[in-house]
Amino acid sequence: AVQRLLPATMSSPVPADPLWPRVAKLLLLLLQLRAPRASPQPHRCPAACICTSDLLSCSRQMLHRVPQALPPTTITLDLSHNALTQLHDRWLAALPHLEALHISHNQIRDLSPRAFLNASFLRHLDMSSNHLQAVETHYFEALVSLEELLLYNNHITRVDENAFAKLSGLRKVYLSWNNLTTFPFHAVQGLGIYNLRTLDLSSNSLSSIPVEVLAALPENIGNGLYLHNNPIRCSCPLYLMLQRWNQRGFSSVKDFFEDHTCKVSDNVPRSLIKFLEHSHMFENCSAGAEDAHLLHLEATVGQPILLTCNTSNTSLPHAATTYMWITPHHEPIKHPGNSNRSLEVYRNGSLRIAIARPWLSGVYVGLAMNSPYNFSRLCEFNVTVLYPKPAGETFSTGLTTLLGCIVSLVLVIIYLYLTPCRCLGCCKKPAPLSPPQECSAQSSILSTTPPATDGPNRKASANKHVVFLEPIRETQNGKIRLALGEDFPDPKHPKVLQLKSDSESISSVFSDTPIVS
Repeated sequence: AVQRLLPATMSSPVPADPLWPRVAKLLLLLLQLRAPRASPQPHRCPAACICTSDLLSCSRQMLHRVPQALPPTTITLDLSHNALTQLHDRWLAALPHLEALHISHNQIRDLSPRAFLNASFLRHLDMSSNHLQAVETHYFEALVSLEELLLYNNHITRVDENAFAKLSGLRKVYLSWNNLTTFPFHAVQGLGIYNLRTLDLSSNSLSSIPVEVLAALPENIGNGLYLHNNPIRCSCPLYLMLQRWNQRGFSSVKDFFEDHTCKVSDNVPRSLIKFLEHSHMFENCSAGAEDAHLLHLEATVGQPILLTCNTSNTSLPHAATTYMWITPHHEPIKHPGNSNRSLEVYRNGSLRIAIARPWLSGVYVGLAMNSPYNFSRLCEFNVTVLYPKPAGETFSTGLTTLLGCIVSLVLVIIYLYLTPCRCLGCCKKPAPLSPPQECSAQSSILSTTPPATDGPNRKASANKHVVFLEPIRETQNGKIRLALGEDFPDPKHPKVLQLKSDSESISSVFSDTPIVS
């Protein structure tokens, strides 16, 4: 009805009534509301890519430019292994939820100042294996949420000292396998205090490093600062610093112990040695001042520990100074302490360990700072937590071992020189002579001839007879002569004859003269 009425009213003359314009506007509004609306077009996946719910993969498609109309739901974008040479300004504006970007193995040489202007939520950026020549200040300053930056295997020769100044959440930076000859180590002090855990500078062309600056870095940076496979000039401060890191169990030195090299001579490019493995060349290097100020503290399990530094040594103004401690696990602890309050930092800079535990042993480093880029080392404590000794323990281990050795030696001497007589018959006094039938001479199983006077109740043994002999009185020609008692005056007595025959048999056994029958 409205459509039929509108042409008629448009063709008729307009009345003078002032309400007519309002009626005409109302009719046009009704027409607009009745007209069908165009449905929104669905987000289409680029032809050369693979799309999932939040992943967009355009890898290995030989792309020379980034595809248009990327799905805005993308969280992870993979453009690796292509032929991209540049990234235009604001090219990530259509991806407001992007968190991970992989652009490795391309041909990108530099970045425009606004390349990452709309990527404030990006946390992981992989630009490894490209053709980057340097890391300028404007490259990544818009990535305020960036945590991991992979730039290894490029052609980087220079890193601007402010390249990471605005990246306070940066945790890992990989710059290995580049052409770096220098690096602004002082520029990462602010990053190290907060979140930085890994700074990989290995396999570059670093010829010298500021050892004093590196030695003053917090423990969490030293644990993740990789310097192996660099032609660094050999020096005692460098050797002592790396040895100190190795003794503290830093992964950067312990995991690549054999890969740390230094150059003996600048005139001989190939004069590289594995100086940590061949440490005998640096035996004359004296310990540094930092090791001399390391304080040692022992505590018992369960007791509280209070670590206090001398804050008067710092050159920072006390009004704006705050304090922080680095734990043996390379974690920064600031006032008031950690989440469970097992470690507390007081406003005067002291650190309190509520309950000492064995896993809390290690080196604690106290720092004073008044800005992310200005801090100083106050003190270091090497804390050792021991279990309490048992109440009944009165001797030390060394004394107990010594007493055990002395007792063992005395027992050996007694056994060798004071052994009791083993032959009981030899130790006893000789018994008086007994009657012939109970003769107590030495016994031996010598003769198999049965005795002539066996009693009727005596048990016979199988071919074994005992001969009782009196002590030997005289020998002649190797034969034994018996000393007969006075009870046998007659030498032809039967028992005397029996004893004589037995003595002759014994003599024949012990004689060297052959017996001829």
